Amino acid sequence: MELEDGFDDILAEISEPSSPKKLKTEPDLEQPGTSKPSVSRTHCVIVNQKQRGNPLLKYVTSVPWEYDDIIPDYEIGKTICILFLSVKYHNLNPDYINNRLKELGKKYDLRVLLVQVDLKDPHTILKNLTRICLLTDMTLMLAWSPEEAAKIIENYKIFENKPPDKIMEKIENDPHQKIVNALSSIKPVNKTDAMTLITKFGTLENIIKASEKQLAECPGFAATKANKLYKALHEPFLKINDKIETRNKPDEFSENLSLEDIEKIENDIKK
Repeated sequence: MELEDGFDDILAEISEPSSPKKLKTEPDLEQPGTSKPSVSRTHCVIVNQKQRGNPLLKYVTSVPWEYDDIIPDYEIGKTICILFLSVKYHNLNPDYINNRLKELGKKYDLRVLLVQVDLKDPHTILKNLTRICLLTDMTLMLAWSPEEAAKIIENYKIFENKPPDKIMEKIENDPHQKIVNALSSIKPVNKTDAMTLITKFGTLENIIKASEKQLAECPGFAATKANKLYKALHEPFLKINDKIETRNKPDEFSENLSLEDIEKIENDIKK
C-alpha cells in the first residue's frame, strides 16, 4: 500500500527495535575528599527541554517531574515514552510528527502519541493521526484540555508498575448496587430509572408489588417502559412444554409453572 506524504520513506528509515533506553543518572563527580553516587530517576517523569512553556506542565502535580535531554517529550520509567502534539500545531506543521517518529525510531516498549484536540473540526486530522499510529506501533490518546493531557501523563506514571487488575472492572458487592444492576438489565430501564424506582418504592419487594400504573407514574417512565418492566417482573422464569411427561399428571406441564411447582414435581418423580 502506498502511503501519502512520503510516510513510507519514513517507515523504511525507522531502525529495528532496540533495547529500552536507559535513564540518565547523575554522573559520578569526584572531588578532593568527596564522591557523589549515581542516582536513578525512575521515580519521576522525565520531560524534554523543548516542552518548556507547555501549559499542561503546571497541571502535573500528582507525580514528580524534571527536565532532561531525551528523545521523546515525556519519558515514563525505562520503557514508556510519550510524544505530545496539538491538532492545531499538526494542522500548521504536518511534517513535524513524521520527523519526531523518525527520530524516535522503535525505542521503548510502550509508545504513546498524546494529542490535544484544540480545533472545532478535528476529524480529518485525527483520522490521519490514527493511521500513523497504526503503522508505527503508537498508542493514540486524546485530550481536550491541558488539564486532561496532564492527567493522562500522571496516570501513566501512577500505573506504571501496577498489575492489569488495577484497571479492570470492579465487581460490585454492595446489595444496593446489585439491585440497580439487575433492574437496569431490563430493557429499556437504565441505571437512572433503577435509582428512581429504589427511591420511590424503597425495596425490591415493593417494586415487584407495584402496579403497572404506579410504575408509569415514576419520573422518566411512561406507559411503554412501565409495561415492559411490569411484564419482566411478573412473567414466570421457566416455561415447560407439554413434551415433558410424568407418571401421574402428564398434562399439567403444558402451563407455566412456579419454582415451587417444579420442586414438588421433581420430588414426586424421585419417589
